[in-house]
Amino acid sequence: AASLESHRSQSKQVLVAMHFDPALDEAWSKGLRLGIREAGFEPLRVDKKEHNEKICDLIIAEIRRSRFLVADVTNQRQGVYFEAGFAMGLGLPVIWTCRKTDEKQCHFDTRQYNHIFWETPEELCTALYNRIRATIV
Repeated sequence: AASLESHRSQSKQVLVAMHFDPALDEAWSKGLRLGIREAGFEPLRVDKKEHNEKICDLIIAEIRRSRFLVADVTNQRQGVYFEAGFAMGLGLPVIWTCRKTDEKQCHFDTRQYNHIFWETPEELCTALYNRIRATIV
């Protein structure tokens, strides 16, 4: 356990859990991905990774390899909540984000966590960068 914990604390990988809706492509490219990179980490979306494994096994393995997880709950995808919960169970920090128009739909189990509510990808980028620098680095 200590070896795994030590490896994670050195990891630059950040798993991003989000709805893979094309309407969120700019939130990914100009917001999440850019904000994480500017903070000195490498974002990973599993749908962008070439693999031959079962996707659920890959997700679990990549969460275990990550330093922290960003969970964007825009559109309320159940898998995003599952991945965030698994990361929390491992003791990994989770940064919650959500498009402002979806704020009232956030599940009651996560409302007590400090979410980054964003309106534009650029706003998301800046807020995410600031949150990472303040709470992770």
